[in-house]
Amino acid sequence: MFSIIGIVVVFGCIAAGYLMEHGNLKVLLQPAELIIIGGAAIGTVLISNPLHTLKQMLSGVLGAFGSSKFTQQRYVDSLKMMYELLQKARKEGLVALETDIEEPEKSALFAKYKEFVKNHHAVAFVCDTMRMAVSGGVEVFDLDQMLEADMEVHHHEANEPVTSLSTMADSLPGLGIVAAVLGVVITMSAMGGPPEEIGRKVAAALVGTFLGILLCYGLVGPLASRMGKMADEEHAFLLVLRVTMVAFLKGVAPIMAVEIGRRTVPGHVRPSFQKVE
Repeated sequence: MFSIIGIVVVFGCIAAGYLMEHGNLKVLLQPAELIIIGGAAIGTVLISNPLHTLKQMLSGVLGAFGSSKFTQQRYVDSLKMMYELLQKARKEGLVALETDIEEPEKSALFAKYKEFVKNHHAVAFVCDTMRMAVSGGVEVFDLDQMLEADMEVHHHEANEPVTSLSTMADSLPGLGIVAAVLGVVITMSAMGGPPEEIGRKVAAALVGTFLGILLCYGLVGPLASRMGKMADEEHAFLLVLRVTMVAFLKGVAPIMAVEIGRRTVPGHVRPSFQKVE
C-alpha cells in the first residue's frame, strides 16, 4: 500500500513542479522513448537471468505493492503454534510429532494456523528440523549449523531477483542516454527544417534521458529496495523459528523456548511478554 502511495507522490510531485513552471505535459509523452528504454531494460533482464529468477522477480514486484506479511499478530500466532508443538513433544515425546511433521497439511495442530501453513518454506523448515530431532543421531550444535546454512541458502535465493532488479535500475540512466543519442541522430537528419520541428525533436531526445533517470531512482530502484526488505523480513521470521527449536532441543522448557524466540523478533513488530503469555 505504501509503495503505491510513494509512486503517486514521486510522479505527482514531479508533474506538479513541471506544471508550476508552465510546462506542457504533452511534451513528456514520448512513447518511442519509453519503448526504447523499457524494452531494452526488459531485454537485459531476460538475457542475464534464468526463468526461475524471472518468476521470483515478478512475484516480488507484485508483492512489493502489498503490506508486510510478518505483522505482530503473525509472530504471536507462530509463537503459539511453536509452543503447542513443543509442548506436545515434551509431554508425549518427540515421536508423537511424526503424524504432524510427516503430513503437515493434514495435521490438526497446524490446521489452526492457516497463515503459517501457507508459507511452504517455513513449514518445511520446521517439519524437517523436528523430523531430524525425532530420528536422533544429530547433535544440537550440528543441527543449529545446518539450520543456519539452510537460512543462508534461502536468503541468497530470495536476494537474486533483488540483485537483478537493482542491475536493471542501474542500467536505466544509460539506456536513457541511448534513447537521447538516437533522438539527436534524428534531429541532425532534420537540420535545415523548420525551427519548431527541430525543437520538438530535441525535446523528445532530452525526454529519453529524463525517463531513464526517473525510472531508475523513482520507480525500479525503490521497488528493488522494497523487495530486499521483504527478503530480510522472511529471514528474520525463520530466525525466530530456528532459535525457538534449538532452545527446546537443548533442554529448555517450551514456554522459555518461546520467550527466547520472542526476544529475536524485530523490535517494531515484537509482541510484549504479556501478549505472548
